[in-house]
Amino acid sequence: MVMKMDIKAIGDRPIGQSIGYNVGEDLESKPEEMIYMNNSTEVAKAAIKLAVSTREEERNIIGGFRERGIQSAAVDIGGDLINSIPKIIERALVASKKTGVISDAHVYEGAVAGAAKDAISQVNQKALGLNFGGKLGIARSGEHIVVCLFISIGLLHLNDLAIAIGHRSIPKD
Repeated sequence: MVMKMDIKAIGDRPIGQSIGYNVGEDLESKPEEMIYMNNSTEVAKAAIKLAVSTREEERNIIGGFRERGIQSAAVDIGGDLINSIPKIIERALVASKKTGVISDAHVYEGAVAGAAKDAISQVNQKALGLNFGGKLGIARSGEHIVVCLFISIGLLHLNDLAIAIGHRSIPKD
C-alpha cells in the first residue's frame, strides 16, 4: 500500500522524494507504483533523529514521523558490547514488533536483525571490550527499514561516541 500525502517543504526542498515528480505536479496523475514519499535517505534521517533524541523528545518525534508516513520505534541499550550483541538484536526486534513497525513474519524480522547486526559491526572495533550505553532508532517507510545505533563508549570518565546505521529493503505491506 503506497501512502499518498501532501508534500510539505523545508526551505526550498520538499520532504521525501518522488520518482518522476515535479514541484506543483498533481500526484494523483501518477501511477501508484511511481509515488514514493520517503526514500531510503529520508528513512535513515528519521532513524538517526530518533536514536539521538531524549526520551522526552521521542513521543513528539514519533508522532511527527507517523504524519509523514514513517513508522518508528526506539529502545535503550547498554552493557559490554561483545556480550550484548544478541540482546541488542533482540531489543530491536521486540521494539519493532511491539510498535507495529514490522509484522510478525520472518522476512521482516530478518531485515531488522540484519540491519541491527550491520550497525553493530560498524562500531565493533571502537567499542571492543568496553562498556557502552545508548539507543537504537528504528524507522520504516515503504520498502525501506533502517536501524540506527547511537552509543557512548566508556571506560570510567573517558567516553567516546559512535553512530552507525544499517539498511534493508523489505516488501511493502
